[in-house]
Amino acid sequence: MSERRNIFTTVEENIFLIKIDHTPINTLNMQTLSELESALDEFTATPNYKVAIISGGDKVVFVSGADITEASEMNASGNIRDFILRGQGLFRKILECSKPVIAAINGLALGGGMELAMACHIRIMADRAKLAQPEINLGIIPGWGGTQMLPKIIGDAKARELILTGESISAQEAYRLNLVNKVVPRKEVLNAAKELARKIAGKSSLAIRAAMDSIRMSTSLQATNGLAYEAEQIIALTGSADAQEGLKAFLEKRQPVFRDK
Repeated sequence: MSERRNIFTTVEENIFLIKIDHTPINTLNMQTLSELESALDEFTATPNYKVAIISGGDKVVFVSGADITEASEMNASGNIRDFILRGQGLFRKILECSKPVIAAINGLALGGGMELAMACHIRIMADRAKLAQPEINLGIIPGWGGTQMLPKIIGDAKARELILTGESISAQEAYRLNLVNKVVPRKEVLNAAKELARKIAGKSSLAIRAAMDSIRMSTSLQATNGLAYEAEQIIALTGSADAQEGLKAFLEKRQPVFRDK
């Protein structure tokens, strides 16, 4: 296994800690996605590791989203499908993991960051953090499972509102919507996640796996078809003039001017 640059892991007894540390704002590029997948594979392959926690470390963000610069470059080179499917594949691997993965949402979780948090099985959130799927502001849609996961968690109507407006929600609103399990002060997020992880880790591994797999079966209806459809929609959108304008405006730090084509 090659040395990881953006993902760091430590072990506390049988809890596997995964810290995202991609300076400056924890964007997810291909390198970080690859390292995160490598860490997840290590977690799933090691019998002694019973629970994983994913956090954004000491940064003010959990994950600020996909790396727009890299995404724009991959779109220009015709490789955007690889970027979309890589993120989808990783997040689905988390969703389907038979061991619990907890998101310790220490700060902002935007776009792909919110999708990563939703892919985790349990979410602990800092009281001043915010969540958002702002892709609509770039002329695109969530592409790493957001259109599939969010309605299943909070219901169709509210999911449509958040995805179609791109507006952020507070930790308190996220808790009210059952999007997160617990809200605590920022300095207590990781400790709260560890406390919960220790409770789970004290149970039988066989029972944990059986429960995880059974719960997954109850919530995975048509997941493959939905993700495939989402991927085709965002790939098609990235070729539109509006998406080109949205990405360009983001990089130039200005408001986009969409022309509906």
